[in-house]
Amino acid sequence: MKKILIINGPNLNMLGKREPEVYGKDSLDDIRVWTDSKIKSEATTEWYQSNIEGEIVDRIQAAHSQDFDALVINPGAYAHTSVAIHDALKILKIPVIEVHLSQVYRREEFRHTLLTAKAASAIMSGLGKQSYYIAIKSLID
Repeated sequence: MKKILIINGPNLNMLGKREPEVYGKDSLDDIRVWTDSKIKSEATTEWYQSNIEGEIVDRIQAAHSQDFDALVINPGAYAHTSVAIHDALKILKIPVIEVHLSQVYRREEFRHTLLTAKAASAIMSGLGKQSYYIAIKSLID
């Protein structure tokens, strides 16, 4: 059974309340429960969320020495700005999939630059909560 770490960045704790027309009506906890129920016999997950860039970097660094088979990350707005998260991801020797609930290329121009994605094995964008499930499923298969 695969062990997958899922890291979520800033404002994702406000899902369901923040721009539901863009991000959907589900909370992050709703997405976690839904995703885990779909993959329960195939993988175990550890979910983490922080609004603080340094805490996300610390969690990625800690994952380097733990027994995770893969990482799924939704860096939120840090995707567009964080060289620190990008560099931390490059330390990992496991597959990394970056997910975005919205289709970033249909949004504001500044969202089209994904610095952190340059350190990812793959990117899922615009699939809503399915992004997490599809990312995990691809890592399992």
